[in-house]
Amino acid sequence: MYTKEEASLVRQKFWTSFGKYMQPVPSASGEKVHWINYKTGVKGISFKMEADNNKAFVAIEFNSQDKAIQKQYFDTFVALKKQFVKIVGKGWAVEEYYLTSENKIIGCAIVELNGIKIYRESDWPEIITFFKQQIIALDQFWEEWKPAFEGVDL
Repeated sequence: MYTKEEASLVRQKFWTSFGKYMQPVPSASGEKVHWINYKTGVKGISFKMEADNNKAFVAIEFNSQDKAIQKQYFDTFVALKKQFVKIVGKGWAVEEYYLTSENKIIGCAIVELNGIKIYRESDWPEIITFFKQQIIALDQFWEEWKPAFEGVDL
């Protein structure tokens, strides 16, 4: 069992390792990108990667203070789901009303890798491979379909 400080150091070491691993990988547009803190460029839409003691996940979160805009983002995504699956593959759950760990209701598309532990270094290659595949595919989707989301009136 880890203390809070030890757990924080393990997570920090993992994300540093992942960041170094991904640093030479260009975005779909060929530009340098900070994969861990991926910027979508659209307020209210973010890509999230997390790992804990049970699972790892990658998500697209539709989270706007204006719930009408949040719904528009989500509806736009649902309309593009066929194209999304073609690029990123199957296995993503799409939820219009997803309750976050902060007790916020957002729209999201999420894919999980279960049965791993970020605190077990032997699981890191599997987690890193999962994150790499998913975030690169998301970037490819975003490069092609971002304009559809930019058309939502803010």
